Amino acid sequence: MLRSLFAGISGLRVNQTMLDVTGNNIANANTTGYKASTTVFQDTLSQMLTNASAAGDARGGTNPMQVGLGVQVGGIATNFGQGSSQLTGRGTDLMLQGDGFFVVRQGAETLYTRAGAFNFDESGALVTPSGNRVQGYALDAAGEPTGGLVDVTQDTASLTPAVPAGVELTSYGIGADGILRGVFSDGVQRDMARIAVADFTNPMGLEKVGETSFRVSANSGDPQLGVPGENGNGKIVAGALEMSNVDLAAEFTNLILAQRGFQASSRVITTSDSVLEDLVNIKR
Repeated sequence: MLRSLFAGISGLRVNQTMLDVTGNNIANANTTGYKASTTVFQDTLSQMLTNASAAGDARGGTNPMQVGLGVQVGGIATNFGQGSSQLTGRGTDLMLQGDGFFVVRQGAETLYTRAGAFNFDESGALVTPSGNRVQGYALDAAGEPTGGLVDVTQDTASLTPAVPAGVELTSYGIGADGILRGVFSDGVQRDMARIAVADFTNPMGLEKVGETSFRVSANSGDPQLGVPGENGNGKIVAGALEMSNVDLAAEFTNLILAQRGFQASSRVITTSDSVLEDLVNIKR
């Protein structure tokens, strides 16, 4: 069979993948915290027709002669660039301005997300729209994080120092440092918890798990846990959401490129079929 026939088939496959990735980016153009993906192509093995030769006394060296055997998807990379902000005015809508991910708990699994559309549920826990619990740190008497990750909650029972009997939470706010500060009926403002932020050596190695969340993979590195505004982590902007970083102009251009690449690969297959037909008809 002609090599061009199989090269054309590989072109159909990879351009279809590019169409799939581009279509998904366009579909998520308004998804909070969504990060666009890019398709990377690379050639496959090449068939050696003539090996290279070294220069000698009588003649110079020659280059290798190779024919490529098609194309394949080299990778699908995620763009973790900052998305634009959308002001909402809701105190529990949080945006990370800079590097890092919010840490959320889904059952026994820890996930990471840039989508900060949170709210407090009926138990007082800060949760995502799907019910995953936002993670943070309990604070000691000096307002410093203590212990491991815990659910960020409005529960006042575990505060240090303890809230006097009969004193109730009247309002709250979340600062740029991620501290949940409550104003109580006795007029005292108390720090209740601090939201955690995680960063990774290789964020592109994270695995997408849906709901605009990611999980650790073998190539992402372990999460580097911290708090907003420290050690290179981004700060929190309350009352705003980070929107998708999809560039629609670029995506529609990619859509055209993938479509034309698909058409060109189809034409290679058609031409190869015509050559094979002529070859079969030689006897006639």
